[in-house]
Amino acid sequence: MTSHGFNDLRGTLTDASTLRMQRRLPGPIERVWAYLSDSDLRRQWLASGTMTLQPGASFELVWRNDELSSSAAERPDGFSAESRATCQFVEVEPPRLMRYVWPGVGEVTIELEAIEDTVMLTLTHRQLQGEGLILNVCAGWHAHLALMLAHLEGGKPPSLWSTWKRLRKEYETQLRQSGSQ
Repeated sequence: MTSHGFNDLRGTLTDASTLRMQRRLPGPIERVWAYLSDSDLRRQWLASGTMTLQPGASFELVWRNDELSSSAAERPDGFSAESRATCQFVEVEPPRLMRYVWPGVGEVTIELEAIEDTVMLTLTHRQLQGEGLILNVCAGWHAHLALMLAHLEGGKPPSLWSTWKRLRKEYETQLRQSGSQ
């Protein structure tokens, strides 16, 4: 399996405040779930933080995106070396579903579906407000999922910040084009 084609597709804004993105990942589903729920594995592509997998449980995500990039010098202006968010699970059904509230950023749902020896990951991020946040979140999820895919495939992950900057420009162009139609 390669990360080209389907897994390179940009996410879509299904309405003005909802991002939907899908990726086909190498299975089994339990392995993909581990990359979502285990702090050490999740840190390799997104953020660390211990999770208690039950509705109502709070958990902290700790992003250190410089560690996921070729160099800290790639970090865009206005971003810190570390960022934290305390989120709360709304729904958890291992190994198929997690839905949580990310205060000030919206609600994230990640669904996994086993399809033969692969796993379809569907990410839906609702309640996005403001163009800047929408662009950052679209580029962020896209870039972070590219890292997750590379780890699952055993390949070399791309540099997070350089990928994020490129994708943010692409999403900005897409948003402007869709707004002018």
